[in-house]
Amino acid sequence: MADPVIAQKQPYAIDVEAGKKYAWCACGQSQTQPFCDGAHKDSEFKPLVTTAEKTETVYFCGCKHTEKAPFCDGTHSKL
Repeated sequence: MADPVIAQKQPYAIDVEAGKKYAWCACGQSQTQPFCDGAHKDSEFKPLVTTAEKTETVYFCGCKHTEKAPFCDGTHSKL
């Protein structure tokens, strides 16, 4: 698998709503980071859809190299 584009080397702090689905961009090419806009269409990447368990602020990965997708695990600090 090809490496994703690093959208940014820090997480995106996003306020999510309980029960709502979010499609995290895994390719790094979306213009609506950290969410998918279909830019992966001609690649092997696919968005990762997650449903918020509760209303809160979560940190979506911006570097696209996390081991805990779609959430930040600090990997960006090693890139």
